[in-house]
Amino acid sequence: MKQTTLNCGKYKISFGSETKIMGILNVTPDSFSDGGKFFAIDKAIQHAKKMEKDGADIIDIGGESTRPFAEPVTEEEEINRTAPVIKKLADQIKIPISIDTTKSNVAKEAIKAGACIINDISGLKFDPLLAKVAADCNAVLIFMHMKKNPQVMQVEPKYNDLIKEIKQFLSDSVKLAQSYNVSKNKIIIDPGIGFGKTFSHNLIILKKLKEFKTLDLPVLIGTSRKAFIRNLLTKNNREPLPDSEIVETGANATIAAAALNGADIVRVHNVASAKNTLKIIDAIKNANENPNII
Repeated sequence: MKQTTLNCGKYKISFGSETKIMGILNVTPDSFSDGGKFFAIDKAIQHAKKMEKDGADIIDIGGESTRPFAEPVTEEEEINRTAPVIKKLADQIKIPISIDTTKSNVAKEAIKAGACIINDISGLKFDPLLAKVAADCNAVLIFMHMKKNPQVMQVEPKYNDLIKEIKQFLSDSVKLAQSYNVSKNKIIIDPGIGFGKTFSHNLIILKKLKEFKTLDLPVLIGTSRKAFIRNLLTKNNREPLPDSEIVETGANATIAAAALNGADIVRVHNVASAKNTLKIIDAIKNANENPNII
């Protein structure tokens, strides 16, 4: 198993034997799973610290909902939601903070406040200057594949060759970032489960996730509480709530599949549950047939 280390500000993230966990912190009133729960700064800080205690390796903070059909918020509003939380949190946790944004000015303010990772769901398609911010600040960039934008991405998404097209999109994002002097060893890729994908597309991505390893970059996957899981587990035409126990079980199944198929990071809402799942999966991945090695 290839061992690599990613420098992230004062932190180092090592990939290889252990699947890393990115804990989701939505400081929004309208996110699909937990909108409003952590909108207040004190509640956001408390939840982030709990996720760190539960085993998170990264905290990903977002101030704009990107659920299907979500309406965008202004740059100023997004900064007002995220920067104060990051500034306060950076002094209280010992793991890196990521800003989930598509806007370069939001990212710049987040990094000033203490973030060292930029998680861009548009893969630089919305604001290429995110790459300049990352290069200037020596930040890590996460590129996700998304078809179109949140307002229309789930309107009959179609592909001629799903995996090939996503890989090409991500490869183009990497090349664009490099043109802004972002080093390849500062980039993570995400095929974008649920972002311009049908039910079947999401399952195929999980099944064929190893194909993204040919891009020679750490792979992040985010399946937590998403609609395709809830759709699979629907009973009597009633879809379970995103944070229900049955959906958590389904989410852990997708985390296991992703980790076994090459994911280096999983992005989750329930860190403690994911941590326990990954203890088993990582033990399976690292099992050695040498009887002298435990």
